[in-house]
Amino acid sequence: MVSVEEHAARVAALLSFEPGLEDLPLNQALGRVTASAILSPVDLPLFRNSQMDGFAVHAADVATVPATLPIVGEVAARAASPAALLPGTAVRIMTGAVVPEGADAVIPVEDTTTTDNQVSITRSRSTGEYVRDRGSDALAGSQLLPSGQLLAARHLAVLAAAGLDTVSVVTRPRVAVITTGAELISAGETPEPGQIFDANQVALMAAATSAGAEVTLARRVIDEPALLLAALGEAASVADIILTSGGISHGDYEVVRELLEPRGAWVGHVAMQPGGPQATAVFEGIPVICFPGNPVSTQLSFEIFVAPVLRALSGLPQARQSTRTLNDSVRSVEGKRQFLRGRIEGQSVTPVAGPGSHLVAGLAAADCLIVIPESVTGVALGETVEVWEL
Repeated sequence: MVSVEEHAARVAALLSFEPGLEDLPLNQALGRVTASAILSPVDLPLFRNSQMDGFAVHAADVATVPATLPIVGEVAARAASPAALLPGTAVRIMTGAVVPEGADAVIPVEDTTTTDNQVSITRSRSTGEYVRDRGSDALAGSQLLPSGQLLAARHLAVLAAAGLDTVSVVTRPRVAVITTGAELISAGETPEPGQIFDANQVALMAAATSAGAEVTLARRVIDEPALLLAALGEAASVADIILTSGGISHGDYEVVRELLEPRGAWVGHVAMQPGGPQATAVFEGIPVICFPGNPVSTQLSFEIFVAPVLRALSGLPQARQSTRTLNDSVRSVEGKRQFLRGRIEGQSVTPVAGPGSHLVAGLAAADCLIVIPESVTGVALGETVEVWEL
């Protein structure tokens, strides 16, 4: 039996390739990660504009109020080059419109009354009030976004505001998912005795996508080496990483082990529960990470061994880890690291369901893993435990 750290290092070594970069239109870049720092090609705002609907004036003309000024024009929020504003006059102006040269303040419309072509101003404003200066948000050449930025809507908005229509992002690792087992059927089918629904394919596809990968193929095969060989060949042509579930234990019908072990795969046990059986291989130059078939074991194995590597390759942040107090006592198996399911409640954590590797409803109810070291056989209520957020 190898340790969790040893197997994690083995998986990381297999997946140690450099991510590339690609240019994407902004409307396809949500959730991606910038490949380099992005500098603004323009000043933001692009020009001096009004923050309010109101009247552009010389601040000196309204230093004493009430003040009445003639209205000599109007500037709307559209392409425009208004004439310079002469002292002693006002221009009606809309939010976002170009502030005329000479004007250095905007009087909000609620601070005014108008009659014929005159505006009476009831509140004075100082120089610069309600005027957005060119470059006051960002200057041309300044950094809009750093390298490694996970792109949310607000980040895409500033790129669009600066006139950029594409962004250079880190490429996503391509992942293929192969689930094995003659007992598996698709959701929506009617199970016969001995058949179960294939939860692992859905789980691995979703987990890989969440960790920043692109799922390029998903296949399910029965326990026939020739069919698995064909699926692996197809996967190797479209993926950087192949994930499999099932077929690596020591009994009969262990199709993944039967096919890959003679080809140099490592198949063994990791000192953990659930998820003890694990395997790794290289098929046609593509790393293959093999998980046990029980659905909780599959999901936790991915989270422990593959998700951290995919997040790093994709530029995504790692899952948070912390220590919290235990709201109940738990027992563990000596010599194996236990990954119990739990729910975080403030600064404490409560175990959810039991340790079984088939308890998918229990895993769905959890939001974290409670990690019990190999040397510990029990933790009492109120003691501190390590917690990995899911």
